[in-house]
Amino acid sequence: MARIEMKNPIVEMDGDEMTRVLWQWIKEDLLSPYVDLKTEYYDLGLVHRDETDDQVTIEAAKANKKYKVGVKCATITPNAQRVEEYNLKQMWKSPNGTIRRILDGTVFRAPILAQGITPYVPGWKKPIVLARHAYGDVYAGVEARVEAGNRAYLQVEDAAGNVVEKRLVHDFAGGGGIVQSMHNLDMSIVSFARSCFNYALDVKMPLWFATKDTISKTYDHHFKDIFAEIYESEYKQRFAEAGIEYMYTLIDDAVARVVRSEGGIVWACKNYDGDVMSDMVATAYGSLGLMTSVLVSPDGNYEYEAAHGTVTRHYYKHRKGEETSTNSVATIFAWTGALAKRGELDGTPALTEFAKKLERATVRTIEEGEMTGDLIALFHADGIVPKKLESRAFLKAIASRME
Repeated sequence: MARIEMKNPIVEMDGDEMTRVLWQWIKEDLLSPYVDLKTEYYDLGLVHRDETDDQVTIEAAKANKKYKVGVKCATITPNAQRVEEYNLKQMWKSPNGTIRRILDGTVFRAPILAQGITPYVPGWKKPIVLARHAYGDVYAGVEARVEAGNRAYLQVEDAAGNVVEKRLVHDFAGGGGIVQSMHNLDMSIVSFARSCFNYALDVKMPLWFATKDTISKTYDHHFKDIFAEIYESEYKQRFAEAGIEYMYTLIDDAVARVVRSEGGIVWACKNYDGDVMSDMVATAYGSLGLMTSVLVSPDGNYEYEAAHGTVTRHYYKHRKGEETSTNSVATIFAWTGALAKRGELDGTPALTEFAKKLERATVRTIEEGEMTGDLIALFHADGIVPKKLESRAFLKAIASRME
C-alpha cells in the first residue's frame, strides 16, 4: 500500500525515559507503515539539553513557529536528585515552560473517552477541557533565599532607572526565609482570553474562568478585568448566538462547581492553576494517559504533547530487560493531533483522515478489552474480560485494527 505523502514537515521533539522508548515504537508500528513521515527532529532528552546548554529547546520552539506544527515527547524537568543522577551542569528549567514562553498561547487539555472506562467522578458524562495559560507566573518566577536580618522589596523602575515604586515584601528580622516574584504581560493575557473564547465557540461549550482575585487584588484581578473587557466588547453577542455562556468565578468555587457538574465545559485557568487542575481532571477521568494536550498560539502555531511524565519506574524496568505495560495513548494522540493539523493546514485530507482513523483504532482496542495495566482496574463492560498487554503488544494490537 502506498504511504500517504506529507507536503511539509512536523517539528519532532524527542524526550526522555520510557516515553522516549514508546516514541520510537509508535513511529515504527503505527506511523511509518502508513505515512511517508517528514519531520524536523530535535532531541530534547535531558542529556542533549545539558550538552547544548538547553539551546536545543529554544531551537525547537523557533522551528515550531516556522513550520506551525510540532509534536513533543514527555521530558524530564530536573530537580536536585536529577542533577546528580545525570551529572548536569545546572538545574535546567522546564522545556515545556521554555517552549510555551516562546510560542505564547494557551494549552488545551481534554480527556480521551472510551466506553468501559468510567470516570472516578460518576456525574461526569461529557468532556471537561482544561484551558491553561502558557506564559509567566511561577514558571518564569525569580526566587531567592533570604538570610535573617535582611529585607526583601518589590521594586519597579522606569526606562531611565528611576524608582517608580518600591514596596516592602517582608522584613526577615525574626529569621531567614524565602522570597519569590512572578510576572505576566497584558498582551499574553489578551491572547489567552481570545484563545479561550474562540475555542469555546469552536466546540460550542460554555467557558468558565477562575482566579483568586479576592486575595490577589492586583495580579489576579487584572486577569479578570481583561477577560471581562474582551468578552463584553468582542464575544458577548457571539456567545449568545451560539447558545453558550461565559462565567467568571473564584478558583475554589470553580473546583466545587466542576466536581458537581456533568462536564461539557471549557475551564480556563492561570498557568499554575491549570498545571494542577489538568492533572486532577485527567486522573478523575481515569488516567493521565488518556488526556490530549495542545498548545495553541494566537498566530496559528500548534504544539501537541502527551500530558503526563516520562514513566521513570517503567524505564528502569525496561533497562533491565523486563517487560512493561506502559500506556501510550496520550503519546499516540499527540502524534495524531499534529498529523491531523498538518493535513488541515496543507490541504492533504488523506493525512487528516489517517490520524482520525488511528485515534479510532486506539480507542476501539481499549473498548474491545485489550489495554495496558493501568487501565485494567478502570475498565468495566458487560461480557468483556480485559486483557493486559505489554507496552509494544498494545501498539501491535492497535496496528492490527488499522489493517
